[in-house]
Amino acid sequence: MPAAQLDESDFEAAPGFYPLVGVLIGVIGAAAFALGWAIGGAFIAAIFGTAATLLATGAFHEDGLADLFDGQGATTSERMMEIMRDSRLGTFGAAALLIVLLLKIAALAQLPFMVALAALPVAHGASRLSAVIVIATSRYARAEGIAKPVAKGIGAAPLVVATLTGIAAVAIGATILGPGAALCGLAGLAIGHISTRLLFERKLGGYTGDCLGAVQQISEVGFYLGTLAWL
Repeated sequence: MPAAQLDESDFEAAPGFYPLVGVLIGVIGAAAFALGWAIGGAFIAAIFGTAATLLATGAFHEDGLADLFDGQGATTSERMMEIMRDSRLGTFGAAALLIVLLLKIAALAQLPFMVALAALPVAHGASRLSAVIVIATSRYARAEGIAKPVAKGIGAAPLVVATLTGIAAVAIGATILGPGAALCGLAGLAIGHISTRLLFERKLGGYTGDCLGAVQQISEVGFYLGTLAWL
């Protein structure tokens, strides 16, 4: 049988499923976290959980984070996008990547076992909704690029699906995290979302695929830190 062909409408609908994919990646991370906990306690668990999510995504979002920070040294939007396209890792990108990974591991290692297990799927799902919000409320800054299929924004139906999935993930996770921890986690996520957008929107006048990856990563870390701040 011939392989199914994807058309433009399929790619435009894809953001509606980003939070669900995030939840599934978080579940993989939670399983690895539990394995690491059984082997060597909280610190090993945090490394296992973080490594599993990196492997599950091919470090796709982390690459976007590094590219965005490498571009911060540029003085023009054109130069910033040129640097972000460069596959080489610069000093700013390496430093940002190291800091974010260390924050993930440190935060997860300090969370109680069941809280960390719940936080991983919730953070991964909600942080991908954070990226979808960028698509819905900003504009694509490149003429061509990996996020070009969503350059026209996101339709109402995918946006509703993504939003409901993100809300459901938080609501279900809150039964373990507790309402206060969940709300603080969302507050941390919102701070991460807003601060990351400040890094690229004023200079680029919109977003790129790398920017979406960076928003997801920093929103995710914000959720862990917000949850930890409550406990």
